Amino acid sequence: MIKELLLREINEASENIKSFQQATVLHNEFENMLNMLVETYKKGGALFVAGNGGSAADAQHFVAELVVKLSKNRDPIKAVALTVDTSIITAAGNDFSYDEIFSRQVEALVSPRDVFMGITTSGNSPNILNCFKVCKKIGAKSILLSGKDGGAAVKEKLADINLIAPGPNTARIQEIHEILYHTICLALEKRLIEEKLISYR
Repeated sequence: MIKELLLREINEASENIKSFQQATVLHNEFENMLNMLVETYKKGGALFVAGNGGSAADAQHFVAELVVKLSKNRDPIKAVALTVDTSIITAAGNDFSYDEIFSRQVEALVSPRDVFMGITTSGNSPNILNCFKVCKKIGAKSILLSGKDGGAAVKEKLADINLIAPGPNTARIQEIHEILYHTICLALEKRLIEEKLISYR
């Protein structure tokens, strides 16, 4: 029974990766996103990332790979996870609302030369949508990392770049997100080395 469950999950994940291989719109958006990030770093900007639950863990995982390294030792890439400061998060949640735990930080920390990435598998998380709205106000670029149809974030055209992962459920979507952010790390490192913005150590 347990082995059958494991095989079912492996097969579903494998089929979903095949869908990912054929997602040409996503592949094109990935290239656009990479160009945006390279331009951001050329201007001395940074990447700010946020998400809820498993996506909060993904935000921190992604930022750790950028600031420390994915494989080769190289200069750090400037990035911040907005999910880690419990004092700010609980103060904003208590004094304002949970919907403002990240947007308050975007207002305080993000400048027009920076990029914000919001991770929400549904595309409907109010505290992520609010960040996109703040980015529009301050003139910062933004990236949505989502699934299915991208929810309200896509409907309302809130982000500049939409990376919409295939998947029938949250688990499959998040697996594609992990492939995406690991590949962002690899591709961004390669481009920043080529541009002589960072070096290997």
